Amino acid sequence: MHCKLWLALSVCLLLPTSDAGRQMPKLSAKKLCADSECSHPILMARALQDYYPGDCRFIPIRQGQLIYVYAMLKDRGNLFWAGSVQDSYYGQQEARIGHFPSSVVEETHPLMPATTEVKTTEWDFYCN
Repeated sequence: MHCKLWLALSVCLLLPTSDAGRQMPKLSAKKLCADSECSHPILMARALQDYYPGDCRFIPIRQGQLIYVYAMLKDRGNLFWAGSVQDSYYGQQEARIGHFPSSVVEETHPLMPATTEVKTTEWDFYCN
């Protein structure tokens, strides 16, 4: 009985701290993109250093990796960009779009101008 109670209490304590499947706070209300759906990359960048994310809104980046940048957050979130990491071997890492600090990358190839302002949605910061 004591073991079952301990297990139930442990599960209840761990569930609320999980980032999976929940809405996270917005980093910004707006972002700059190449188009209204943010479906075209703005630029390519190379990671200057490793970045280990604090929660599921962000993606891990290793030094030297290429990142396709799709959006640049505005206003209070202007230090963050959204993009997808490309490993040295295509398909080595599952494609995932997430946020990262713009300070950990250097722009290498401009692709399209980021002239379209788009409102962020709950899906921009949803963790699954």
